[in-house]
Amino acid sequence: MSPGVILAALLAVIVWGGSPVGTKFAVASLPPLAVAALRTVLGGALALPLALALRIAPPRQPRQRVLLALSSFGGFIGFPAVFTVGMQHTSGIHGAMILAFLPVTTGAISHTLQRTLPRRRWWIGCGLAVAGEIVLVASRHPGTGQAASLGGDALALFSTLFASGGYVAGAMLTREGYPSQGATYWGVGLAAVVLLPLLPFLLAGQDLLALPPGALLGLAYLAAGVSVTGYVLWYWALARGGIARVGLFQFVQPLFGVLLAWALLAEPVSTSVLAAAALILAGVWIAARPARQRAA
Repeated sequence: MSPGVILAALLAVIVWGGSPVGTKFAVASLPPLAVAALRTVLGGALALPLALALRIAPPRQPRQRVLLALSSFGGFIGFPAVFTVGMQHTSGIHGAMILAFLPVTTGAISHTLQRTLPRRRWWIGCGLAVAGEIVLVASRHPGTGQAASLGGDALALFSTLFASGGYVAGAMLTREGYPSQGATYWGVGLAAVVLLPLLPFLLAGQDLLALPPGALLGLAYLAAGVSVTGYVLWYWALARGGIARVGLFQFVQPLFGVLLAWALLAEPVSTSVLAAAALILAGVWIAARPARQRAA
């Protein structure tokens, strides 16, 4: 895996690590489905002009159009809607930790579609990283001061299926030669066109001009950072580094989410959280290492 692929994947997961915190700020002032639709519509308002300015045409082959539609629905409609509703009923650290299961679902979907079995190192690395997630879950309760229901956690976990399906479809699209920018710009743009007619109903009675700065910043971050910048970097990395291997970097994502929840939501970070971080990083390193070439 080249340094450029590693850097792009890490930058993407750093950006996405702030998604639970940005969502918490937004849902504090708006209904969750309105937040989910707004982040995509605003992202589309940024992405479509970029696609036109860069002269990136939408895919023309039928198979590529299907992949774009699947990527668009999973990443920009299904995932935001279910995850945002879940985040209204759970904490920032809960949401960040739950998203750590994305590499498992992404890798599983990828291997299933390709009809391949992961190598042993992948299983060992995933097992170690999941062990780190268990440590994180065990350390989340004391003194968080955040409401976290089982239903909210379940919805956030279910949303990872939409996200992973969107990742795999988008990566397959870019691996067929379609640019990663186009997969992102047209994906979020297509979803924005679908959701735009629903906004008046979702925002009924809401005064966007009266929103507090935290909610506005949260929406801007979700739209420009999470829905556009993060996806461009991620699809580029997936296409060049492999879906299953690059997908493992998502294990690092909750670490940034936990740090942001600590800094911005005043959720405590204990020594057990730091120990979990070490386990997760070690698991990613083991699973993502290329196999050694045997001497002839």
